[in-house]
Amino acid sequence: MRLPLRCSSIVLLALAALPLQATTLLVNAHIHTMDPSRPEATALAWKDDGRLLAVGDTADLQKQFPGSTIEDAKGATVIPGLIDAHGHMLGLGMTHIQVDLVGSASRAEVVSRLKAAAAKLPAGVWLIGRGWDQNRWADKHFPSAADLDAAFPDRPVYLERVDGHASWANTAAMKHATKSLDGDWQPEGGRIERVGKRATGVLVDGAQALVGQAIPPLTHEQTRDAYKAAFADAVAAGLTGVHDPGVSLQDFKVLQEMAAAGEIPLRLYEMADGNHEALEWLCNQGGRWADASGRLQMRTVKLYMDGALGSRGAALLADYSDDHGNKGIFVTSPEAYRTAVDKAYRCHVQVATHAIGDRGNRHVLDTYQAVLGDHADSDHRWRVEHAQIVALDDIPRFASLHLIASMQPTHATSDMPWAEQRLGAERLKGAYAWQRFIQEKVPLAFGSDFPVEQVNPMLGLYAAVTRQDLNGQPPAGWLPDQRVSRIQALAGFTRGAAYASFMEDQVGALRPGMRADFVVLSGDPLTVPPRQIADLKPLSTWVDGKAVYRAGTTNAAP
Repeated sequence: MRLPLRCSSIVLLALAALPLQATTLLVNAHIHTMDPSRPEATALAWKDDGRLLAVGDTADLQKQFPGSTIEDAKGATVIPGLIDAHGHMLGLGMTHIQVDLVGSASRAEVVSRLKAAAAKLPAGVWLIGRGWDQNRWADKHFPSAADLDAAFPDRPVYLERVDGHASWANTAAMKHATKSLDGDWQPEGGRIERVGKRATGVLVDGAQALVGQAIPPLTHEQTRDAYKAAFADAVAAGLTGVHDPGVSLQDFKVLQEMAAAGEIPLRLYEMADGNHEALEWLCNQGGRWADASGRLQMRTVKLYMDGALGSRGAALLADYSDDHGNKGIFVTSPEAYRTAVDKAYRCHVQVATHAIGDRGNRHVLDTYQAVLGDHADSDHRWRVEHAQIVALDDIPRFASLHLIASMQPTHATSDMPWAEQRLGAERLKGAYAWQRFIQEKVPLAFGSDFPVEQVNPMLGLYAAVTRQDLNGQPPAGWLPDQRVSRIQALAGFTRGAAYASFMEDQVGALRPGMRADFVVLSGDPLTVPPRQIADLKPLSTWVDGKAVYRAGTTNAAP
């Protein structure tokens, strides 16, 4: 029966007068919203769909939304969900099944860790590890196969360096190479370390696949398990989002299955692994794919320009200060790189390129400029991953090309003991130069590059603010003029990372209409003594208004 017009109006007015119902209220919190229009609050209200209804004072929101479920923060600090703008999810998961060599202080310690792991493996199974760093050893020299052969004469051993840009293999592993590693030839985009014409066992960048491709691949179930382990690590660290650079189509299909099953507890922004199957698939999707839940998407391709500084593969304009005659490596040839960038541009795919050395960064800038042409001021948001050592006159080009510098603060504090040996004092002026990018109004997105560095974003905040190691060294910070403020550091892991993924209207701040992604912390990163920033712990991590991690529990809820 149709109501008379006057009755309809009365009903509508009555409904409008009813209080809005929020599913949940977070109250009694100290909230840093990262929303300039309201920087602080004490309460949040959100609906079943995980969207924020209101951000304000506890008393006001309790009155406005009676009958809601109450989550009492008991005075704890709340910040927007932290987003790691450069972290390798599958690599993080694989740390649970590989031998952890991070922090090993000598070759002998590496062998000791390997022996303990090998005792649990069947005979003949490859022994895989990651995390060695010759810069931590007394002589700082690359290792050799001979260092492993005495302990493992028959079992293949393959160990990735901490940065993933070099590998160390024993003789048994090198027998599986696609061709002899001896001689005077070098693979494109890589380097085989040799003494005379004999391979030593260290393979840099593009040379790694000569042995690495012989390792049995993960099964579908192993891949799922690795991702699940990585998800648990990430949300326990307070991450509600990760930009995952370089995923194969096969692995992305596993993630799609997991997203459809509701098994992904955080937001993954996946990048296709170069000019391969995943990019072709993405182009066929119109340049973007996202699942309905908002937990998984791909609209970016990750490309490589050069190698890493620690293994002297970063491409430099002049020789390494500690290795004359070596200017580093272009992992991708300039011709192949231009082809990939052109393809991404035609497909409307965001480009993100790994570039560490000043020559690598310059070539990326030159290519971006050539491809973007008159459209450099469009909303393309192309990225340079790491932007680690940049010639000073190239930094303003990031702004003119409307690029994003995706940088990792803990790289600076990890590299500072030896970076000047590699580069000399003059080139350090453009190294890890966060403040110089900010001064040029270049958007910064901060991350960690886990598992190269630890997944814990508090270490990144601490490094960005202090440029010190965990012992407070050096006292004034390394190259201290490039330190950032606490709010700038937090912005890099929230608003900046959200912008770099075209999600600034969804995440990165806490305001009505945005996703209820936030972290409840054990202390306030904007006010605690600087050293204590690194020790802050998530009490709980929330995505879409649901707790996906609570301290003291073991499982991440999707």
